[in-house]
Amino acid sequence: MDIKIGDIVTRKSYNHDIVFRVSNVDKQIVQLLGVELRLEADAPLDDLTIAVRTDLEKIQKKSKEKEEFSYRLFRQDYQLMREKKTHQISGGYKRNLSYFQLPAKVLHLDGDLIYLRKCISLYQRIGLHVHGVHLSEKEMPQAVGPLIERIQPDIIVITGHDSYSKNKGEKKDLRAYRNSKYFVETVREARRVNPHLDQLVIFAGACQSHFESMIRAGANFASSPYRINIHALDPVYIAAKIAYTPFMESVNVSDAVRNTLTGEKGMGGIETRGLLRTGLPFIEEAEEHTDQPDDENIKEF
Repeated sequence: MDIKIGDIVTRKSYNHDIVFRVSNVDKQIVQLLGVELRLEADAPLDDLTIAVRTDLEKIQKKSKEKEEFSYRLFRQDYQLMREKKTHQISGGYKRNLSYFQLPAKVLHLDGDLIYLRKCISLYQRIGLHVHGVHLSEKEMPQAVGPLIERIQPDIIVITGHDSYSKNKGEKKDLRAYRNSKYFVETVREARRVNPHLDQLVIFAGACQSHFESMIRAGANFASSPYRINIHALDPVYIAAKIAYTPFMESVNVSDAVRNTLTGEKGMGGIETRGLLRTGLPFIEEAEEHTDQPDDENIKEF
């Protein structure tokens, strides 16, 4: 079978359960990246099948429905938070008080350029200012410190691809994971710059990542407690929940993971203070500016 980089394939040995994109072909071994999941794997050439177009369209349609459902959940939560804040500012009276909000700035490091573009599109749809950087997981530990100094983010998302291999060790062994060690090192480097959990909020991890190590290293939220696969957009919803929770309130971990496509088996975290600040008055002459999704927001490091 003639399989080349960029082809969309499934694995026969796993009953075609996950759709992958071919990232590299080395003789008879093919490197794979999940199309919707942040999973990295490899497989023998003869184990792969080119995805049928009709089947791929069905999978994409189902995934889009899940993404829209999560987005609606987030919008509902956001609307409730706005109504609560309006009530607090007005003192319970129906006064026409206009106010402005200062949401958090996000630095998003991603090992997959295609996923990064999808995430940036969602950040902008949600209304968050994001600085996206595409670089390999191995490069992240060296890059994160200078990026923090230059960008001064409130939230850092450290993600890409990962996987656990039982042939390399037990689940508690960090060496049995493809990229978890790089995520852990990146979190530690970020904490050298800013050790305060409520001043710099960190999400780290991808599919099947070593959750406990990243939390111990200093991440506020991470994947994957039950070593399951996570969706490409899950880190964005965690960041959004933190960014839109008022700074005088704690982020409810259960609420934060509820809006993700994966849920509590794939995402977890610790008590963290929100980052949204509200001010008065809102100057009506000032026009809001919303960036359109494009590659200008993606910087190659």
